Amino acid sequence: MDAYLAAIAIIALIYMLLSLGLTLQYGLTGLINFGHVGFFAIGAYTSALLSLQGLPLALTIPAAAVTAGLAAWPIGLISLRLRDDYFAIVTLGFSETVRLVITSEKWLTNGVQGIPGIPRLFETISVGIGAQLAVMGLILAVTLAAIYAMRRIVASPFGRVIEAIRDNEEALQALGKDPAGFKIQVLILGSALAGIAGAFYAHYITYIVPDQFIPLVTFYVWMAIIIGGVGRVSGAIVGTGLLMLFLEGSRFLRDIVPGVSEVEMASLRIGVVGLLLVLFTIYRPQGLMGDFTKR
Repeated sequence: MDAYLAAIAIIALIYMLLSLGLTLQYGLTGLINFGHVGFFAIGAYTSALLSLQGLPLALTIPAAAVTAGLAAWPIGLISLRLRDDYFAIVTLGFSETVRLVITSEKWLTNGVQGIPGIPRLFETISVGIGAQLAVMGLILAVTLAAIYAMRRIVASPFGRVIEAIRDNEEALQALGKDPAGFKIQVLILGSALAGIAGAFYAHYITYIVPDQFIPLVTFYVWMAIIIGGVGRVSGAIVGTGLLMLFLEGSRFLRDIVPGVSEVEMASLRIGVVGLLLVLFTIYRPQGLMGDFTKR
């Protein structure tokens, strides 16, 4: 049971990094990124491939962040020319393109067979609860550092500018500010966080395949920040925790609801998640950590 809880905590922390990246992009800046999982995949494959070439994880994980951030740079340039809805479609197409590339380029990614034998974090510690706690401690430290950095960004002049982009970009331009550079920086930073999350995921699971990086992952991250409160760092934290609690808790519904197969239960879980999203949008659009004086 301890090992199971530790595993859930590790996955929750990885999703929390994804949520923080999307909070920076959409919650603070207003950039609708439906392709967040693409940068997650880039980080996972970058770190996995480099580590299999013998590079230490202390280098492969930062390399994953850099690669994911660089991949976001041309997407940032596109964002300067497109309205929000068109940009959302472009990012979704980008994530699917990434998945198609890692599926078809077998010489590099091994295609649908995936990449097995990825070096795990803390290989010197034997497999067990001790190794899981060490991994959880490392990812928790990185997550806390990301939370601290996000709070510093929110309180900085940079944070005030990107919030102005979200609220009224035309007014910001009238004041002589150029939103273009800020949008690109935000996309790079948020995508770098997704790349780090992908690297941790790859080295924790130790086996990755393209089907692990489907749009549903992005949907879950969006769900987390909507539940917690869009534009709030605390919202990303609380929303991710509640989402993971629901996703894992619903696995035990089969013991309560008789006559439901595993396939039917998986579909039911997705349906309930969608229903929760609709209910939160209608009755609590500001999220759990939003302003309680507003509806």
